[in-house]
Amino acid sequence: MAGIVVIFDFDKTIIDVDSDNWVVDESGGTDMFNQLLPTMPWNSLMDRMMKELHAQGKTIKDIEEVLKRVPMHSRIVPCIKSAYALGCDLRVVSDANVFFIETILKHLGIRDCFSEINTNPSYVDEEDRLRIFPYVDFHGCSSNLCPPNICKGMLIERIQASIGNKRMVYLGDGSGDFCPSMKLRGDFVMPRKEFPA
Repeated sequence: MAGIVVIFDFDKTIIDVDSDNWVVDESGGTDMFNQLLPTMPWNSLMDRMMKELHAQGKTIKDIEEVLKRVPMHSRIVPCIKSAYALGCDLRVVSDANVFFIETILKHLGIRDCFSEINTNPSYVDEEDRLRIFPYVDFHGCSSNLCPPNICKGMLIERIQASIGNKRMVYLGDGSGDFCPSMKLRGDFVMPRKEFPA
C-alpha cells in the first residue's frame, strides 16, 4: 500500500456529523445560527457564532469538550491507523476548519497519521476566542456544487501536482465531494454508504 495517497473528507466521513452544526447545536446556539444563516456566508457565520458563544461565556475548553463528544463510526479510527501502518499517505480535504479537525484528530490519537490538512483556517485570538475564516474568498470553480470559499477539486489538482504518479483514493459523503472525485485520474472514489448528498 506504500505510495498510495488516501484523501479523506472530514464532516460525515471521518466523523458522522457536520462539525460546525455539532458545535453550534451542542453549545446552545441553534436558534441564533438559524436566524443569521440567510444573512451571511457560512464561514463568516461560523466566525460570528464563535463570537456570540464567547460573549455567552463559552470558552475554548468548552468547545474542545464538545468536539471530543462528536459521534463517529467505531471502525473509522482502526481503519485510519491500519492505512497509516501500511504506509499510505493520509490527507484531509475538508470544508470544516483547522481547529475543529485537529482537536478531534488529536483526541482520537490519530493526528500524526495525517501528513496534511487542507481546510478553512482558524485560530484562537488574544481574547481566547476562536476565529474562523474562508480558505479563499472566491475560487472560481465552474461547479455549482462547490461552496464559494473552497473547491476541493482545485485542492485535489494541487495534491496531484505534488505526488507525481502515485495512486489516490478519495473518501467522501456527498455533493461537496463530487468535484474532487471528477479530478481523479484513474484513481478510486469511496463514497460513504447511506450518507446521501
